[in-house]
Amino acid sequence: MLAKRLPTILPPLTLQEALETTKIHSVAGKLPENSTLVSKRPFRSPHHTISDVALVGGGGIPQPGEISLAHNGVLFLDELPEFKRTVLEVMRQPMEERRVTISRAKVAVDFPASFMLMASMNPCPCGYYNHPERECTCPPGTVQKYLNKISGPLLDRIDLHVEVTPVAFNELSSIKPAEYSENIRTRVIAAREMQAERYKNNTGIYCNAQMSSKMLKEICIINTVGANLLKAAMEKLNLSARAYDRILKVSRTIADLAQSAEIKPEHLAEAIQYRSLDREGWAG
Repeated sequence: MLAKRLPTILPPLTLQEALETTKIHSVAGKLPENSTLVSKRPFRSPHHTISDVALVGGGGIPQPGEISLAHNGVLFLDELPEFKRTVLEVMRQPMEERRVTISRAKVAVDFPASFMLMASMNPCPCGYYNHPERECTCPPGTVQKYLNKISGPLLDRIDLHVEVTPVAFNELSSIKPAEYSENIRTRVIAAREMQAERYKNNTGIYCNAQMSSKMLKEICIINTVGANLLKAAMEKLNLSARAYDRILKVSRTIADLAQSAEIKPEHLAEAIQYRSLDREGWAG
């Protein structure tokens, strides 16, 4: 349910994004009947039995895959460790380049693939590892083996790792009104407007996720307290250079959502805590 709600808090498609998305769906033959323009952000949720070609695209006559059909939208992979390892590994390059190149003997085709990846998984095969009340029944070593189905380089490319704890009955049955998606979307749009202003002189860049390492040093400036905090986290969690870049980008986005011109230590601390699967010994 949370995954399906994600597109509803994202900013509306710009005309350029709508045209790009419509082209891809038209080429793939996925354009709804009597529809001329895709006006909503795509949400794609392929089954874990999907093949490499179906995910990234290809075939005798190259066709866009699920990652291209999710361009400018959300690609949701439920039960991530159940996907074949080869299927997950082919996503690494498109996640970095934001496009996928299909090469054949007679032709090479570039398909755009600027998607937001969202994935879910159980902490272990029985589903009760780290549960506050129930004991995990998995044999020794099973949890680590289960998590090892997802490679470190792929996890490194995922910005946020959020552990979802069980919801108590009192909270489930509570009639306290929750925050509406419309309100969250307003904050997201305001943050995106800040980013659009920031990157107005950079062609093809309109959000923090797209900035280069060179731009990172100019835009994501942190004070001494923040630098010491990040240094301690890097050393304790043994984070990679890619994780360092992503923490800075996420902290810049958190600051934008708070309408803050600078990255404060609390924004940096929040970004660091979203690297939960990098913690040593997380899987016992």
